[in-house]
Amino acid sequence: MVAIQIRDVPDDVRDALVAQAEARGQSLQRYLLGIVSAQARRSRNTELLARFATRADGVRSGPGETAAELAAERGE
Repeated sequence: MVAIQIRDVPDDVRDALVAQAEARGQSLQRYLLGIVSAQARRSRNTELLARFATRADGVRSGPGETAAELAAERGE
């Protein structure tokens, strides 16, 4: 594992992060590791979706279209 250090964090930002960590029953380190890990996962998802965006297989659905199509098929 590596260590990451962030310098020049304003006191109010640190205090807000500490409060959020305490509200979850976590240490500041554990809380921040969770945030950093989640961001890394999201970036991988974005890369994967970008790869699929260039596909030309004729299948494209907009937001909510699939749910509307299912409802129509079910007669709802």
